[in-house]
Amino acid sequence: MSAGAATKETAGAGPFSAFERTVAWRYLRSRRKETVISVIASISFLGIMLGVATLIVVMAVMNGFRAELLTRILGVNGHLIVTPIDTPLEDYAAVAGRINEVAGVKYAIPLIDGQVLAQGNVGSGTGALVRGIRGEDLGKVSIVANNIKQGSLVGFDTGEGVAIGSRMAENLGLVLGDTITLISPDGDVTPIGTTPRMKGYPVTAIFEVGMSEYDSSIIYMPFSEAQLYFNMEGKAQTIEIYVDNPDNVDALKPKVEEAAQRQIFLTDWRQRNQTFFSALEVERNVMFMILTLIVLVAALNIISGLIMLVKDKGHDIAILRTMGASRGAILRIFLMTGAAIGVAGTLAGVALGVVICLNVERIREFFSWISGTVLFNPELYFLSQLPAKMDFSETFSVVAMALVLSFIATLFPAWRAAKLDPVEALRYE
Repeated sequence: MSAGAATKETAGAGPFSAFERTVAWRYLRSRRKETVISVIASISFLGIMLGVATLIVVMAVMNGFRAELLTRILGVNGHLIVTPIDTPLEDYAAVAGRINEVAGVKYAIPLIDGQVLAQGNVGSGTGALVRGIRGEDLGKVSIVANNIKQGSLVGFDTGEGVAIGSRMAENLGLVLGDTITLISPDGDVTPIGTTPRMKGYPVTAIFEVGMSEYDSSIIYMPFSEAQLYFNMEGKAQTIEIYVDNPDNVDALKPKVEEAAQRQIFLTDWRQRNQTFFSALEVERNVMFMILTLIVLVAALNIISGLIMLVKDKGHDIAILRTMGASRGAILRIFLMTGAAIGVAGTLAGVALGVVICLNVERIREFFSWISGTVLFNPELYFLSQLPAKMDFSETFSVVAMALVLSFIATLFPAWRAAKLDPVEALRYE
């Protein structure tokens, strides 16, 4: 191509034309004498890819962790807890019935809770929470009723059996039909003081909700039997209310208080778990900021790579300028060169992050098998599986952040290339 034709083509080409894209692509391809520049570009690409993938995976796991815990905590425990004031809750059936009529309330369940020591066939025993509940109400707690692994809840009210979690059954060496012995410090009052109450109950059902804390510590007992065991004949301890929208409990509180028609104290699920979920939120935000530094470091690699490329291509830039290429064309060429690394790294990171999120449990099992240790121990992390839940808006924010950092990283090297004086560059070549 003649110099005149080249001048006409470059001068007449618009922004981001085929000519500019061709030159930018040429600069991205490595040649033997440009090995160092190619290595820096590859490191930048890998850094952005791994940074974006790590951000997506970590945020998805933390979202999944929070969602799974929330589902199980709110599935087992009520969203609103009614506690009586002044007088015992002897009219629990009538109060629960009136609260059930409130719009937005799924159901209200009278409960009796008590701490006991549970003993089985092995071990020295373990602490447990006994929840006295009516059979019809236990059937409404779907996370328990739909996850019965052994036995059945049929005839729960009429029998004297109890339902226990799978991890408790495993820890105490119990199977269906075995007797679990419950010891309560609040027993019978005798002339020599209060004696602990001890009684054995057959295990009629074993459930598994997937949260180790609940599977290892909760025992469901028929409501009438719990009244006798805890010396609360004719009374309920609390009424737990399950609502349609747990985030809307504030709007329901006045209606519930009015429907109760007695003095009550209301506590919602956020108050009971405030410390736990606040800690999760803080950890999530801190992890996002820390992992963003990975992408930032990769973006800085783009700067160093492009500066070296500009220095290496000074002679080429000068020739392009003398052939009619404008400063804007040179600027856009190097913008596209750096942006291509950022865009490609971001897209690859998103793809890698999605693949890991979809197979995170298999990956955990693989590394557990390789290392011979239990990664994500249910005893420590509450859940029996590693969850991952991708959020579209959060993923979009990660992608946007990576692209913006990559684009900003290309500005200075591109501006430096555009400001290069062709006369000076050719003089010292």
